[in-house]
Formats: sequence, C-alpha cells, structure tokens
Amino acid sequence: MADEIQIEAAGRSVRFTSPDKVLFPRQGWTKHDVAEHYLRCAPGAVRGVVRRPCSLKRWPEGVDEDFFFTKRAPGTLTHSVDVRFPSARPGRMPTVEDVGDIVEQVQLGVIDLNPWNARNADLDHPDEMRLDLDPTEGFSFDDCREVADACRELLEEQGLTGWPKTSGSRGIHVYVRIRSEWTFVEVRRAGLAFAREIERRLPGLATTAWWKEERRGVFIDFNQNARDKTIASAYSLRQTGLVSTPFTWDELTTIDPAAMTLDAFPDRWDSVGDLTEGIDDAAGGIEGMLEMVSADEERGLGDAPWPPHYPKQPDEPPRVQPSKRKMDE
Repeated sequence: MADEIQIEAAGRSVRFTSPDKVLFPRQGWTKHDVAEHYLRCAPGAVRGVVRRPCSLKRWPEGVDEDFFFTKRAPGTLTHSVDVRFPSARPGRMPTVEDVGDIVEQVQLGVIDLNPWNARNADLDHPDEMRLDLDPTEGFSFDDCREVADACRELLEEQGLTGWPKTSGSRGIHVYVRIRSEWTFVEVRRAGLAFAREIERRLPGLATTAWWKEERRGVFIDFNQNARDKTIASAYSLRQTGLVSTPFTWDELTTIDPAAMTLDAFPDRWDSVGDLTEGIDDAAGGIEGMLEMVSADEERGLGDAPWPPHYPKQPDEPPRVQPSKRKMDE
C-alpha cells in the first residue's frame, strides 16, 4: 500500500498521498478511485468549474464521517483567486485551470466539486443561472422530471437553453448560461420570478416556499443564485456514490439516476461523451425574467427570504419561520 504517489494530470505531476484510503466503505472505493474518475471525464469536469471560485467540501475520513467546508484556499493549491464574500470580507478561494487542480482538491479530501456561478474575470456578474429542483418528503425524482420539463418549456419561451443533469442525490439541476451583464441580486431575483411562474403552472407540484414547514412538492431553490452559493458541478461524484450526470432533454423520461454509480459511469462516458459541450456558446439574456419580476411586484409579490448569513435586503420579508412568527404575535 503506497503512502504517496504522483498523478500525471494536465502535463504535470500532482503529489497524492494515501491513494488507497477508502472513502466509500460500502463499495470499497478509494481516494485514488475518485481522482481517476475526474481524470476520465476531465473535459466535462473541468468545463463545469474552470476559472470559478470553488468551495472545498472535504471528507477526509470518508463519506460515513462528517464533512466540512473550506472556502479559503490552502497553500498547497496551485491556483486561487481573490474574492469578496457576502459579508464583504476579502479572501482567496481555490480555483481550477485544468484537471490537475481538481486532483489537488481530491488530495485534500474533496469528493464533489462546488463552484460559484460567476467566473474569475468578473466575480460580480454571474454567467450562469442555476435551477435546483429538490423533491420534499413524499415526492420523487419522477416528480422532478415533470418540473424540469416545465422549466425547459419556460426557458425556451425566454429564448434560453437549459442544460439538465442529475443532482447525484434525489433531484435535478438545470444550468442556464447567461451573459455576464447582471448582478447576483438581479440574477437571484430573476430566478425567483422564474420559479414562481413554474409554481403557477404546476400548482401542488412545484413550490418556492423557503421555510421547510411550508414546503410540499418539488422545491425550486432560488437562493442557489446568491453570491457565494455553490452546487455540485457536472460530473461531480457525490457522497451517495452517484455521479451528477448531464443528460439530454430527450432522456428526461428515461434517465435512471440510480444507475449513475462511480463504477458504472465509465460506460456512460464512453457511450455519450461530454454532454455539456457547447454550453459556453449558449449564453442568453434574462431581460424577460426581469419583466416577470416587475409583474410579480404588481401582484404584490416582492422578494423572498435570503439565507441566514446574508445581509438583510431592503425589501426582504422577515427571516423568521411562519410558525414562530405566529407564536410571537
């Protein structure tokens, strides 16, 4: 059992310790297996994170133990970028230029990759809107299929292209490339208006209820578009042992997320290749969604709650769960 090896990645050698350490005890998959996964699907894996700040979600003792996040770049990483966090504090975060940088993250116990939705060249203006479809208790991946299809239809009405993938857990992610012309606040608010329209089209199935006590259905997490928020990127291996796998819209009714295991994924990759190719050429505008924001405001629908560690926004409703508000009244 080797204590240390050198992994060749993107034309350089990356120091890699404890390659035989088991990170997935049930399957017996090792730290080296995780690195080999990203080397295999490097074109797609890199495309999902390249030149974006990344949070490091670290599982040093494997998926049966606790994980922790590292946002500030450790000194062992080759590439990092200056950022401003939501608190306005400055810092340096990890970033990716090539698959060698991904292997360096795996060396630190990272399993899934968690990038911002903005690029290093302009960290104040996202180039991606993310639709995170998360089924609540009693709902399933099949329900996410129906919501995802409604998202596809509404995106097409807006002149935009959605790029779907399994989440690697219970839901579906749909990524939308946009031009870097709008702030995080504008993109998040546009995403909220989009989600509310889906909720209107699929009453009882789609929901934008922020408070868990009020959620029932497939939650469209609009807050994933806030500054510093991250979602596991395309081709990320999740702690579930499943790969967050891009698929075509033609596969929406047939894709089996449970089949996208680490050991089965090579056949999928060999069969269809990188299904995110072309995403960077599909950037569009959110002008239509911002018109939906105005229409919501005319209906009396303003902003929705932000995550707890963000500064209070001017027109944000109280960040107190409804049941507690009623008790305090």
